[in-house]
Amino acid sequence: MNYRREYEIAFVGLKPGVHVFEYRIEDKFFIPYGEQDFNNCIVDVKLSLDKKNGFMQLHFDINGNIDVICDKCGNSLHKQLWDEYDIIVKMVEEPELMNEQEADPDIYYINRSESHLHIADWMYEFINLSLPMQKRCNDEEMGGSLCNNEVLAKLKEMEDEVRKENNNLWKGLEKFKDLDN
Repeated sequence: MNYRREYEIAFVGLKPGVHVFEYRIEDKFFIPYGEQDFNNCIVDVKLSLDKKNGFMQLHFDINGNIDVICDKCGNSLHKQLWDEYDIIVKMVEEPELMNEQEADPDIYYINRSESHLHIADWMYEFINLSLPMQKRCNDEEMGGSLCNNEVLAKLKEMEDEVRKENNNLWKGLEKFKDLDN
């Protein structure tokens, strides 16, 4: 089976009702999307597709683990991902026009003549949206044995230097504070 075809659902042959598809997403899934800010991805995606007359409701459950780099100390962090996303796919005559005009990102249009639903891009997007915005060591780990204390010490040193420079920058302006125009 072609690697990308694995993420296509032939919905034409499906009867109305709920159909469940399960996928294991690993690092090789992201190769077509370029380099990522994470690695060691092992994420299970459970897709519930509820086929109705003229549209489909898709519910994605994201659950797994991923390694990211701490924004503060630069060490590798093991993070658990869990999230849910819903999309409604409607079948219309002019999907390009409808997708341009649609303000709701959770509604997507496809042509009535389509027979396959391509879900790889949605899974890519949902996994990335499941990542924490700030990737940092937990409070109990910060400065602990798992944290890169050498980097933290250098950051503290640089912070002190900037604070000292800022104080000296405004020091000479104090004499102008009480002057009248």
